[in-house]
Amino acid sequence: METIFGNLQGLKSSQLKQLQRLYHQRIPGDRITTPEFSQRLAAISTEVNQPVCAYINRRGQVIRVGVGTPRQTQIPPMELPRYGAERLSGIRCIATHLKPEPPNEAALTAMALQRLDALVVLNITGTGFTRRGGGATGYVKEAYLAHLTPQDSRTLIPSPAAVKVEESQFGFAHSKQIQTPSWNISSPLSLDDLADQDLVDLVENLEAEFQREFIAQEVDADHDRVLIVGLMTSEMTPLQFQDTLVELARLVDTAGGDVLQTIQQKRSRVHPQTVVGEGKVQEIALTAQTLGVNLVVFDRDLSPSQVRNLEMQIGIRVVDRTEVILDIFAQRAQSRAGKLQVELAQLEYMQPRLAGRGRTMSRLGGGIGTRGPGETKLETERRAIGQRISRLQKEVNQLQAHRSRLRQRRQHREVPSVALVGYTNAGKSTLLNALTNAEVYTADQLFATLDPTTRRLAIPYGETNEHQEILITDTVGFIHELPASLMDAFRATLEEVTEADALLHLVDLSHPAWLRHIRSVREILAQMPITPGPALVVFNKIDQANSETLALAREEFPLAVFISASQRLGLETLRHRLAQLIQYAVDCG
Repeated sequence: METIFGNLQGLKSSQLKQLQRLYHQRIPGDRITTPEFSQRLAAISTEVNQPVCAYINRRGQVIRVGVGTPRQTQIPPMELPRYGAERLSGIRCIATHLKPEPPNEAALTAMALQRLDALVVLNITGTGFTRRGGGATGYVKEAYLAHLTPQDSRTLIPSPAAVKVEESQFGFAHSKQIQTPSWNISSPLSLDDLADQDLVDLVENLEAEFQREFIAQEVDADHDRVLIVGLMTSEMTPLQFQDTLVELARLVDTAGGDVLQTIQQKRSRVHPQTVVGEGKVQEIALTAQTLGVNLVVFDRDLSPSQVRNLEMQIGIRVVDRTEVILDIFAQRAQSRAGKLQVELAQLEYMQPRLAGRGRTMSRLGGGIGTRGPGETKLETERRAIGQRISRLQKEVNQLQAHRSRLRQRRQHREVPSVALVGYTNAGKSTLLNALTNAEVYTADQLFATLDPTTRRLAIPYGETNEHQEILITDTVGFIHELPASLMDAFRATLEEVTEADALLHLVDLSHPAWLRHIRSVREILAQMPITPGPALVVFNKIDQANSETLALAREEFPLAVFISASQRLGLETLRHRLAQLIQYAVDCG
């Protein structure tokens, strides 16, 4: 028994049977519809006094019948055939409309969301009659034919993290106007004129144009085409919200994605099912189709049910901020310890999110959120993943014990130690290289280095300025709302912070949100199981900061040191202040 979708309340069994019989109709492969089929559809719609939609594939088979408008009866994205920005879905919709008017925007938007081959709207008269033998006539007043058209003006919006972007009133990058799909609507047609339309010719010409446009705008195949979604709730200020979006764009860029668009919504609280409202979900889906996006990234953590709901309605992969960070860590981990900890964090994060991934949304295809040592484990049974997590936890504990023995050995030799801490991309590795001539990897990226690196550093000691050796360790960068799974997994790195005699808290003074970064780092340090030692605030990148920011920082932090690690400015002052910090830490300890 074929399924009828939509509003079926009040329908008689005879009317339901008429709707079901539509599934047995066959349209010639090169025709959009026939006068007979259109009249029959209009007759049923007149009898039930509701719009009716029939969805037909390219073989001329009716694959779906719905009672309601094209918007109400549209096929869920997950049930549509797989297609890209260069192709149509291979399905057309024949819809009846009770009012004598062209297709409205809701119907055209539904066409765009499904990338239909065509949308036919039949305006019905409300009268008509059924001839002997079951044929219907006189029910259709006029018809309209609509289809998508390529947008020659559509351009790829480059990642805000990769290029200099225009600044908003807050001093942060803002998204460009959301692209809307373009479509063509015919003038009113008779059923005979509509029947003369060649479907094959129409679809082939359209897809050829879409293909040319897609090739002209296609980015590197290895890069995800990303749509960022941000939700501003009542507890956030506009400044914090914009900073969050800019940081997320940097994270996506670091992970290897290209940000094509940013969509924002302001709500008093998060929608429990879809984070944003229903209308905004439709806007996201439409924008994703229009721009050829293959990944949607939200600016907050999503629950497993929210991910499933969003992917069902949008039709493409949806990840959250934590998953982007995990992906970056998976790419950057070099040591065995780092790789183990990344895999452990990924599996612990993904374990509750396995339901619904299976056949409908495989994660084993490459791209953000799919990489890392544990990627082949993400779609195995929960039991197997649980066993893998247990084994990894044991190995991480062994590494933790090994690191603990190394630290005890250093402490036994009474060599003071300092940990470099700070927000990601503050310049910690650059400073370590400048102070110790180390060759730690540096880049203008978030989380450029993950594995802790320890080097010896000679600093002046006492009034005679004799040199004393200390150990200085570069640690993983912190970030606002560091995912709990990473806090747990990177215990070995974080323990370098708690076991150090003192901390150098490095701050990127050129960043607009430098004050917020300081608060974020201090909040994370406050969560440590062992209280870290005394900290010296060091402001980096002073060569890139303006005079007003420098004056504010000197006023707020009079005991801080101001340097530029890349330009090697203020390093001698830092060495002397570091010696005083070590002396204070040792005396207090």
